[in-house]
Amino acid sequence: MKKVLKLKRIYLLILLPVSLILTVVARNSSFFAEQVFARYIYKWISQIISLITGILPFSLAEILVLLLPFAVFLLFIRFLYRFIKKKNERKTILLKGILNILCSVSVLLFLFTIFAGINYHRYSFSHYAKLEVRESSVDELYALTESLAIQANELRAKVPVTDEEGVFQLSESNYQLAKKAEQAMRQLSKEYSVLGGRYGKAKPIMLSSVMSYTEITGIFIPFTMEANVNVDIPDYTIPATMLHEMAHLRGFMREDEANYIAYLAGMESDSVEIKYSSTMLALTIARNALYKQSPDLYFKVMNQCSKEVLKDIRANVEYWVEYEDTVVSTVANKVNDTYLKANAQADGVKSYGRMLDLLLAKYRKDHAE
Repeated sequence: MKKVLKLKRIYLLILLPVSLILTVVARNSSFFAEQVFARYIYKWISQIISLITGILPFSLAEILVLLLPFAVFLLFIRFLYRFIKKKNERKTILLKGILNILCSVSVLLFLFTIFAGINYHRYSFSHYAKLEVRESSVDELYALTESLAIQANELRAKVPVTDEEGVFQLSESNYQLAKKAEQAMRQLSKEYSVLGGRYGKAKPIMLSSVMSYTEITGIFIPFTMEANVNVDIPDYTIPATMLHEMAHLRGFMREDEANYIAYLAGMESDSVEIKYSSTMLALTIARNALYKQSPDLYFKVMNQCSKEVLKDIRANVEYWVEYEDTVVSTVANKVNDTYLKANAQADGVKSYGRMLDLLLAKYRKDHAE
């Protein structure tokens, strides 16, 4: 029995160097990451796991995260009890404890590598979108931002429901919205086959109000293949967040690309609310970049926004004021930044803004035809 246990630990520990080798290969060969892994191995693994976890109406990942501290505490108590009780076996117990921790780390790293890590090195989505990404002028940025503002105005005028203060309000439940988000992704996959396949529905987080303290609006958990969404955030941002996390589910892990895919999918939806949310996502990124380049042009665009759009923007700003610069949000942002940089996103958290390059490339392509 002891020999079997030793072999099991060896097998589990071997997964650590295997993970590192796979990561090195993927970093140096986008062909391997894309054509061998993302398009085939990952695609089927993700769909199978997503199909299983999708049966549950709640986020399995959230439950596991909540149970994790208790599980760790119980395992520590068990270890402590055995360590104190069996004085003659303390060295063996300590060694086994350390090995068990290393085995756990090895397994988790391997699963992360297979379920997410390799995908950071796949082809850029611009490869499939056939977009020419290059530096853009301020005039081009202004033209894009202005067109998005006009688009947002038109969509906002068609929104069916607002609250008592006239701020955007979703007319459907989060579960109904998740179904429509899934339909939007499937519709987009008709144009981009790389996005095809079965999607698990985006899942609302039960402790969303707590999640807001981390300033995180959504999170893709690769271990359960679930697109988790903070539903406490302002309503107009929820649909785009769902689509963003679902883009991760299909293996596009870069934040800028997930945002761009969310925008494209939103435009394919029959839902005005989803279209508006996706347009506002693009508009927010574009106008923030425009302000840094030319405050005058920024205010020129803002003056073109309807009072309804401005109400939604103001409500969003007011919501996040409460959560800015808290200890939790600062730590969460630091962790997220480190995570992104560790996975070949050199700009870290700032890489969310690189969606702009894709939007500008699409704008040029559309207006050149």
